Amino acid sequence: MQREHLGVAVIGCGRIGTLRASLASRYPGVNFLAVSDKDKHRADILSQRTGANLSTDNNLEAINHPNVNTVIVSTPEHDHRDAIVQALEAGKPVLIEKPIALTLEDADAIIETAQNTGTEFRVGYSRRHERRWMLAKEQLLQGRLGEVLGIQSRVYNSRAQMLQILERSPKATPVLDVLTYYVDMACWYLEGIRPVEVIARSHGKVFSNMGYDVDDITWAIITFENGAIVNLGICYALPAKYPSVGQSSRFEVLGDEGVILLDADNKDSLLYTDNGAPHTYVPDHNINLMFMQTTSAADFAVGDFWGALANESRSWFDHLITGNEIPHATPTEARLTLEVTLAIEESAKTGQPVSL
Repeated sequence: MQREHLGVAVIGCGRIGTLRASLASRYPGVNFLAVSDKDKHRADILSQRTGANLSTDNNLEAINHPNVNTVIVSTPEHDHRDAIVQALEAGKPVLIEKPIALTLEDADAIIETAQNTGTEFRVGYSRRHERRWMLAKEQLLQGRLGEVLGIQSRVYNSRAQMLQILERSPKATPVLDVLTYYVDMACWYLEGIRPVEVIARSHGKVFSNMGYDVDDITWAIITFENGAIVNLGICYALPAKYPSVGQSSRFEVLGDEGVILLDADNKDSLLYTDNGAPHTYVPDHNINLMFMQTTSAADFAVGDFWGALANESRSWFDHLITGNEIPHATPTEARLTLEVTLAIEESAKTGQPVSL
């Protein structure tokens, strides 16, 4: 597993691919960078910004380059499967943007390829790499909460950001694209305990009026085999100028010997400006009031990138060079998270409980 130098291929040059490539270009152990996108012009622009060694619109050219020994797949969710399978078949470790796929069929095909080739891949659920969430996991590992009885969480954001997600991938609903982070956290915090039933309800008006088959708000109850109850909710249809520029959330873990309360609304990190501040995710969308630390991936400040996705990327590179253990979601964990999020969607549509 250990390598002296890394050659990184970033597949997909959108928002997150751009960030991954920028981080790779700054990492001292990376001595070769390739970027690929079906829009060659976009790949060329990213190549110029990062000093990449190769820019192409052919994923296989980037993946199979002899100087590449790891691949990051940052394509839209519905395009994950082909690029991931190609990289795994080339025997190159892969970091995948969450979720692993949008269907269990695609997820199983990816996992089967990894098993057949013996190639490692991990799925990037970047909440795991934010300090508060990592510290909460450590308290659970130390047994300070005793048995977890329940978890409650909700996440909010503006409709302006959700529309950007839907334009990228119309099937990437708020549940599949965002609530999946909190499904992952619940399953990670209840590691080794299987979810057995999902009940969900949803309602929509805003996005359906815009032509999308997407609900504005969804709430779910997930029951685990030990009786623990997890309540997760999402609304990504708040007004366009709502001050969050990413996930604005709360997460509570209730044990029989302790409790963890995570307030990740970031209302304690507030900017107001008459000049308007650029939204970190939505182009040409200035806001006057901003919760500054809600950017979900990473922020550029004082000459470098800071935040969960930056930590996650650097940790992946460290792992490839040193072989150190990492908290990135495993294929099994990522598949379970996808199974639960799909069950939330199904229960919300049918009004019926879904057994897992």
